[in-house]
Amino acid sequence: MSEENPKVAVYTGSFDPVTLGHLNLIERSSRLVDRLIIGIGTNDQKVGLFNAEERVELVRRVTKHVPNIDVLHFSGLAVDFVRSVNARAMIRGIRPLTDIAGEFTMMMANRKLDPGIETVFLMADEEYGHVSSSLLKQITPLAGDDQLAKFVPREIIADVRSKIPSV
Repeated sequence: MSEENPKVAVYTGSFDPVTLGHLNLIERSSRLVDRLIIGIGTNDQKVGLFNAEERVELVRRVTKHVPNIDVLHFSGLAVDFVRSVNARAMIRGIRPLTDIAGEFTMMMANRKLDPGIETVFLMADEEYGHVSSSLLKQITPLAGDDQLAKFVPREIIADVRSKIPSV
């Protein structure tokens, strides 16, 4: 990897909220490239906990220790965003094996839209394979902070609790 032609990859997602699984993939991906761009996407078909600006701020807060990343918001097709930041690789995280079918379909669609963009799949570490936004919404009202810290970075627990109050 040279300074003249840096290797840039993009890891896209909703990150609503950013989890320890996301953070694990960000840290691992950042070691593979010169620059990693975290693309925080907006999906108009989903009602999120956090708005786009809040999600960008949360991801920036928990990744400040990773020197070679940028966190940006985008709307529209992920492949268009990847192209707009001059990246040629898209990182996708896989949790359970059931994710593979959907991710494979999306990879093939992206390849049709831009054959020059490669998709790189990273399996979630075993301890994070079950973590999802749906799970967080279920357990947050009932879990203590130490329990919740097994799923989300400790520094955003108060933010998560502000959106999902305890019962």
